[in-house]
Amino acid sequence: MPFMEKFYNYLDQFLGIKITLSQINAFIALENLLLKWNEKFNLTAITDLEGIYIKHFLDSLTCLRVIQNREAFSLIDIGTGAGFPGIPLKIILPDMQLTLVESSKKKAEFCKVVVNALNLSDTTVVSSRVEDLGKDPYFRENYDWAVARAVAELSVLAEYLLPLVKIGGKALAMKGADTEVETRKASHAVAVLGGEIFERINLDLPEGYGKRTLVLLKKVSRSPGIYPRRAGMPTKKPIS
Repeated sequence: MPFMEKFYNYLDQFLGIKITLSQINAFIALENLLLKWNEKFNLTAITDLEGIYIKHFLDSLTCLRVIQNREAFSLIDIGTGAGFPGIPLKIILPDMQLTLVESSKKKAEFCKVVVNALNLSDTTVVSSRVEDLGKDPYFRENYDWAVARAVAELSVLAEYLLPLVKIGGKALAMKGADTEVETRKASHAVAVLGGEIFERINLDLPEGYGKRTLVLLKKVSRSPGIYPRRAGMPTKKPIS
């Protein structure tokens, strides 16, 4: 079976997604742009077709295991890099209002090129440190979802994500295989920031591409105004 057909079957069997022709064309266009730009800039270490479709596209879409709402909602993707998981999610959920945040100007520029090439509506690319956005009234506590893929430890991610989420909204940390200790250590930081650890889902990516854990946080109260702290402080001195 050709690999592309296998990918579409993975979406159906693994995530329950019936992909359309326009969505297929969007993923092909994204793949081509990624490979073209990667010849000049180090956007990603993964450059083989199977790796792109499973480790970037399919892995990004595992978020849909916990994002059940298929209607319009807002999502901010922190440290998106080359647009993951935000852009694959937007392809599947076109009504979603998406904000992509990336401090690297080259990667942010790539995301803008993709947004224009794929004609992704209601999508904004911001080149900024997330600590600065968390203090900005335009972004602070303004999103239904905040998502990060392999950016930092959970206690640090909580300080990045939760100040951006509305009360009643959710934050999603996409982590590796073993998160039990990390999650337990982060529970105090999550509570301080107005959240609670709501759910943890373990997944196996196909074709031996490893394990993924989705850690879901729910925003139950406002984040104290002192958070997030200035750039660099969350990683240097995580809330303990």
